[in-house]
Amino acid sequence: MKVALDTNVLVYMEAFRGEQRGRSALELVNQLRRESIVIPTQALGELFNVLVRKVRVSRPGARDLIITWTTTYAVASVTESTFLAAIDLATTHQLAIWDAIIVATAADAGCQVLLSEDMHHGFAWSGVTVVIRL
Repeated sequence: MKVALDTNVLVYMEAFRGEQRGRSALELVNQLRRESIVIPTQALGELFNVLVRKVRVSRPGARDLIITWTTTYAVASVTESTFLAAIDLATTHQLAIWDAIIVATAADAGCQVLLSEDMHHGFAWSGVTVVIRL
């Protein structure tokens, strides 16, 4: 089973390691097989933004953290067809476009689960179900 990670899971693991959310996210991800984890590029971009703007990590430091994620786990990129599917998803299900891009990218990558804390638990689209477990 392939599992996509939403931005908030990545943020908790990077910015809140010592806090309960960070520990919970780390424990959850450690229960998964490394090869089953997929990270949408949109989530990595959002992580970079949070690290730089809110956590105050330097841009080179945030870049290094993003590179570590990309060399540790599979990364799913947004294609034109994925983006168009995300636009439809945002339109028909009232999702924010950024969330829709993550869901559509996860679906395109063959993920069955998207771990998140932001979206609606149980929301399913194109074979992907949002699961909130933090």
